[in-house]
Amino acid sequence: MERAHLDELIELENRYWWHVAKRNIATDLLRKYVPSPARIVEGGIGAAGNLLNWKQCGYDVSGLDIMDDSVTHAKSIGIEEIYKHDLQQPWPVARDSFGGVVLLDVLEHVADPVKVLQEAAKTLQGTGKIIFTVPAYPFLFSDWDERLGHYRRYTPAMMRDQVAAAGLKVEKLRYWNSFTFPAAIFIRTIRRFFPSRKGTEFPRVGNLTNKALITAAQIETKVSNKLSVPFGLSLVGVIGK
Repeated sequence: MERAHLDELIELENRYWWHVAKRNIATDLLRKYVPSPARIVEGGIGAAGNLLNWKQCGYDVSGLDIMDDSVTHAKSIGIEEIYKHDLQQPWPVARDSFGGVVLLDVLEHVADPVKVLQEAAKTLQGTGKIIFTVPAYPFLFSDWDERLGHYRRYTPAMMRDQVAAAGLKVEKLRYWNSFTFPAAIFIRTIRRFFPSRKGTEFPRVGNLTNKALITAAQIETKVSNKLSVPFGLSLVGVIGK
């Protein structure tokens, strides 16, 4: 991650709809599968807003990130157990010590996601879970993904294959962010022919639009608890041993 992208995360993580919605989804899954006061570790902490939120929810939190500035910032906001670390290498935490591992939009950034899943699983207690999100649909891969350092976008089958290769099992898998899917299709198609020279900035939206998108994500989550959402820009799921 570039320093400029981290600075943007620090500015937006607690209010921008994408970050808020994704954190809400992960928090709902944690409450269901890994209720507090469990120990949880996040791989790829970004600006550490998730960890701070989960700490306030009663979790005992730790984090790993390959970026020095992310580690320094996390410690500055009160997250003490933070390590600079490549997630593809053996994790610097005790085995069988965590109730949950959280990997939000992380696996697409690494060359060997199976190794990351294996290392994450080693830290889990027997009934522990991995909560994850990844970007969906390889056909949407664009210059935006390249600038973000993505190796891939996922189909459900790709995700299941990687989980199985790590010796683990998928317990829940669904799409999320269906409500911006049509707009994304249009924008990514245009970018195939007219690549953007912009950086990795998130598209700014007005306050009303931001609130509406957060609400749309909440509605989608409620619907997905009863019905299968057939498409979306991302996949979210739960992995067990």
